[in-house]
Amino acid sequence: MDEFKRILVGVDDSDDAILAFRYSIERAKRDDAQLVLVSVLETEEINVYEALTKDYVHGEKSELEAHMQKYVKQAQDAGVKDVQAVVASGSAGEAIVKDVIPHVEPDLLVVGSHSKKGIARHFGSQAAYMAKYAPISVMVIR
Repeated sequence: MDEFKRILVGVDDSDDAILAFRYSIERAKRDDAQLVLVSVLETEEINVYEALTKDYVHGEKSELEAHMQKYVKQAQDAGVKDVQAVVASGSAGEAIVKDVIPHVEPDLLVVGSHSKKGIARHFGSQAAYMAKYAPISVMVIR
């Protein structure tokens, strides 16, 4: 089986995302890969650049960035040597496929099948979107 050099995992506190996070930790350790954690601040119907100038979004983004540090520490404590965290804005699937993947350049995306928030919680539509449109291998965990 191929080794991955950079693994991107979506985290959002849902049960499936926690499973995806745990899997990605083990896979990153096995492959000695960089682990990049991503969470998306879902800003419905607001342009990403406009949203970043709004005070309430800044507040939510800083809270999410602080929350992500708990995941970074957990991955480091589990033995992953290189852990990064990214916070994106917009619709989760589109933000990860169109913004995060081109920027981070991972070789594997690991996501849970269901999300905790928004429309994505219905039948894993965001996971299905990412599996269909991501230009890299996608593992959907349930």
